[in-house]
Amino acid sequence: MTSRRSEKEITVNKGQWITGGARQELADAFAGEYREGRSIRAIAEAHGRSYGFVHRLLGEAGVPLRARGGDVRAGRHATR
Repeated sequence: MTSRRSEKEITVNKGQWITGGARQELADAFAGEYREGRSIRAIAEAHGRSYGFVHRLLGEAGVPLRARGGDVRAGRHATR
């Protein structure tokens, strides 16, 4: 699996507290990646953060979360 990087890469040391503007900037970056179809786990792995941290930031950013195990590609209609 290859890691996609955004145009503006955000570097954060593992375990470092992220507050204020840096937290909002990171939340916006994660939200963009999630809206593009990346999973929370993939975002967490790519940025060296935990699943819970990414999930929390997406919630703070007001991003609606997808159902578990769903099709991540936009515009696809599941037929059952």
